[in-house]
Amino acid sequence: MTLVINDVEKQFGKHTAVDGLSLTVEKGSMFGMLGANGAGKTTTFRMILGLLDPTNGSVTWEGGPLSFKRTHLIGYLPEERGLYPKLTVKEQLIYLMRLKGMKKPDIVARMRDWLESFQVPEYENKKIEELSKGNQQKIQFIAAVLHEPELLILDEPFSGLDPVNTDMLRDAVRNLQEAGTTIVFSSHQMRNVEELCEDLIMLKRGKPVLQGNLREIKKSYGMKNISIRADYDLQFLDSTPGVLSLDKTKNGATVKVENKQVAEDLFYTVAQEGFVRKFEVEEPSLHDIFIDKAGGEEGE
Repeated sequence: MTLVINDVEKQFGKHTAVDGLSLTVEKGSMFGMLGANGAGKTTTFRMILGLLDPTNGSVTWEGGPLSFKRTHLIGYLPEERGLYPKLTVKEQLIYLMRLKGMKKPDIVARMRDWLESFQVPEYENKKIEELSKGNQQKIQFIAAVLHEPELLILDEPFSGLDPVNTDMLRDAVRNLQEAGTTIVFSSHQMRNVEELCEDLIMLKRGKPVLQGNLREIKKSYGMKNISIRADYDLQFLDSTPGVLSLDKTKNGATVKVENKQVAEDLFYTVAQEGFVRKFEVEEPSLHDIFIDKAGGEEGE
């Protein structure tokens, strides 16, 4: 069961929202999609779900399009939440899951399991409007997964959550993936992408600018970060060729350099100046790569 997007293009009038996108997401994998405002992430999700038709190219799941008859195979958490505020949690979930073909006793049993796992069993008979935004997000997530979909699309699932609830939801997503669910998600929180995803794609104005295995991307990326502790002022390194930035810390500095060779040269430079307590070269964070590739704009 594989999701395949083949040379997809989506135009709205003269505007091209997605341009030449191709990717394959294998069964049971976790795939991250990143990009700035207008990058085309949500448009891509809507084409995967069959809510929008590509202008060119194709999107298939298990070799065929995701038509209305196959919606029971999919779970979708939209960025713009869509719960009915006057319904209770129980009423809401029964209504939505009946549309997926589930029977009421199964819905209630699974709902109670999820509410228990999210530590909110008392919310079963509360109205949606009575819940905080974070707890509404939990219910929206449950609505996306209660029918045990094969393919799960999560558009900014961690948006608006505090650290405790973020960890709780991240663990739930990881457990679903380990159970065999194929998951594609977008997030502005780079830590979540780094912890959850093996593969990702980064879009900029509808075009892929970075794609592949996260570990290999970080390993091969030219930019490096160096953490230095020394018994003297390191500010002079800021004017060294190949140094992109220098941030002074309490006991030293964090230096961003263009590539491995600059890092090696820097080592000899600081060693000649005096005693160095620490010199550690690290791969760039996904945040650094995102800023470099996406221009530092806020995500879509």
